[in-house]
Amino acid sequence: MNRIYLDNAATTSLDTEVLNAMMPFLTTNFGNPSSIYSYGRESKLGVENARKTVAKILNAHPSEIFFTSGGTESSNTAITASVRDLGCKHIISSPIEHHATLHTIEYMHKTGEATLSYVKLLPNGHIDLENLEFLLANSKEKTLVTLMHANNEIGNIININSVGELCKKYNAIFHSDTVQTVGHFPFDLKNTFVHFITGAGHKFHGPKGVGILYINQNIKIEPFVHGGSQERNMRAGTENLYGIVGFAKALELATENYEKDSQYINSLKLFMKELLQKNIEGVSFNGDVDGKSLYTVLSVNFPKTEKSDMILFNLDINNICASGGSACSSGADAGSHVVGALHNNSHTVTVRFSFCKHNTKEEIETVVEKIKTLI
Repeated sequence: MNRIYLDNAATTSLDTEVLNAMMPFLTTNFGNPSSIYSYGRESKLGVENARKTVAKILNAHPSEIFFTSGGTESSNTAITASVRDLGCKHIISSPIEHHATLHTIEYMHKTGEATLSYVKLLPNGHIDLENLEFLLANSKEKTLVTLMHANNEIGNIININSVGELCKKYNAIFHSDTVQTVGHFPFDLKNTFVHFITGAGHKFHGPKGVGILYINQNIKIEPFVHGGSQERNMRAGTENLYGIVGFAKALELATENYEKDSQYINSLKLFMKELLQKNIEGVSFNGDVDGKSLYTVLSVNFPKTEKSDMILFNLDINNICASGGSACSSGADAGSHVVGALHNNSHTVTVRFSFCKHNTKEEIETVVEKIKTLI
C-alpha cells in the first residue's frame, strides 16, 4: 500500500520545478556569493533575484527581505531584537504560539529582559481582541506584540490588520509568525502595519532549511548572528544559495496557483470533516473550522477508547502519516500545548490532518475507513 501523507503542515514535498530551479546552483553555479569573480557574481545574482521575487509577491521592498535558515531563526531574531534593540520591555503573546516564539519569550522573561503577558483566548481558539487592547492600554512600557497569523495545529487565522491597527494605536512593535500563511495566502506588506513576519520554504513545496524574515524598513536592528557582512550585514554566514533560489521559485509557483490550489485543498478539508462526522460518533473539531481558518489544517478530537489511544501509532502502521499536534515537538509525546490551552479534555485523542494539492478524495475515503476500524 502506498503511503498516504496528511501531515503537510509539518512539511511538504519538494516540487519538481523548484528542484529544477535549484539544480544549477547545486552543480555549475557553485560560487560563493561573496566572491568577486564571475562564479561569485552569478551566485550573488541568484540570491538578489530571489529577494526581488519574494519582495514583489509580498508587496515589500527588497531591502526588507532577509534570508534565514527558517521560521525558528526568523522569530528568534525578531523577538530578541525587539527587546534588545527596539527597547520593548513588555511582551504580549498567546499561549498557543509555536514554540519558536513561546520558548524565546520565556527565555527573555527568565533573563529579566522583559515582562510577559498572555492574551485571553475565546472558546473557539481565536484571540480576544478586547483583551489585547486592554493589555496594550495598560502597558507601562514599550511593548512587543507577537501573535501568529495562523495556528499550525488548529488552523485559526487572526485578522492581521486588526491586530496591526491596535499595535499602531498603542505604539507597539508587532511580530507575526506567518510560517503557515506565507505561500498559502496573499500578502500586502506595504499596507499592513507589521514590523516583522516570517516564512519557511518547506511549508509550500520548497526546500527545508531556508526561510525569510521581513523587517519593516522603518526600524533598525542589530544582527542575531555575527561574522561576515552577508544579507546587508544582517545575518553572517555563507548564504544557503540553492535554498534561497528554491524558496523564491516555490513562492512564485504557490502564488501563481493560489486560487486553484486553495479551493481544491479546502474542498478536501471539508470533505474529510463531513466524512468523519458521518462515520464516527462523538467526533469533534478544534478551532474555528468553518470560519477564519487555514484551508490546509483539520484538527480532530476522537473519543478516547482502548483502541483510539494508539491511533497515531496504528495510522503509521497502516502507512498513513498524520500528527498528534505539531511535528515540531517530534517524538516527545507530551500532548499538545495548543489543544491543552483550548480544552483539557482527557476523554478525547487529538489528531491533526493537513492537506496539500497532491492529496485526493480517494485517499481521504481510505483514511476514514481505516479510522473506523481503529476506534
